[in-house]
Amino acid sequence: MTVLSTADEGKVLMDVEGEEIGVVTEVDADEQVAYVEPDPGIGEAVLQGFGFGEADEDDIEVPAESVATVTDTEIRVSTDL
Repeated sequence: MTVLSTADEGKVLMDVEGEEIGVVTEVDADEQVAYVEPDPGIGEAVLQGFGFGEADEDDIEVPAESVATVTDTEIRVSTDL
């Protein structure tokens, strides 16, 4: 099982086919859920990359059980969201 942490904030979320879904804005480590901003603007993506963002109402919730792999730069899901 994949374990999500706040260190994953700012990473790019990719689908099973390698297409970018969005950027992880926040991770709830207790609930094991990543919040992803779909199609972020340039400024927002830069802020997320430095860990200065937070989840909002239009973010996608991605539970840890949907995650196949986590690398230094991306999180890849095992199913379509």
